[in-house]
Amino acid sequence: MPWSDDHKARTRRRILDAAAMLFTRHGFAGASIDDVMRQAGLTRGAFYAHFTAKDALYAEALHHAARANVPRLEEASARERVLGYLSDAHRAGEEIHCPLACLVSDVTRQETRVRETYTRLFRGFVDRCQTDGEDMTARRQAIQQAVAMIGGMAIARALEDDALADEVLEACRALAGVTDT
Repeated sequence: MPWSDDHKARTRRRILDAAAMLFTRHGFAGASIDDVMRQAGLTRGAFYAHFTAKDALYAEALHHAARANVPRLEEASARERVLGYLSDAHRAGEEIHCPLACLVSDVTRQETRVRETYTRLFRGFVDRCQTDGEDMTARRQAIQQAVAMIGGMAIARALEDDALADEVLEACRALAGVTDT
């Protein structure tokens, strides 16, 4: 029986879903091709029908993970976006797996293709944060908000002290111009 017309696209999506989840949790070195393919319910051999190398998968998985969060960003008000992003649920990895925060240090050790993908994603995130016009002040504020959100989440995720992590998230919500009251 032949494969359906969309079989290859659905298989590629399964691989990207698995890779996005594993890479945002474990980084590039912590998730092997075998791990990704096992998570996708496929064999390693199927990998090469879709990707040329692990770094190609990594770059595309970054984009895939970020794209999965776009509806949440677009549907929320600026305040809801900041509160949702700088939340305990995001810190715990329950709802959002943002590659910008989860992989900020990991990406610096990757090839140009991966860093270029990260740069495009960061630029898009800043664009979504920019809501108050097109001037340089609005752009600077959007960058400040993006850095407070991404950097704050990256640091909070790295901390073993929950009380300190909560303080970091609260301080970053204030830096981003939002409080939860």
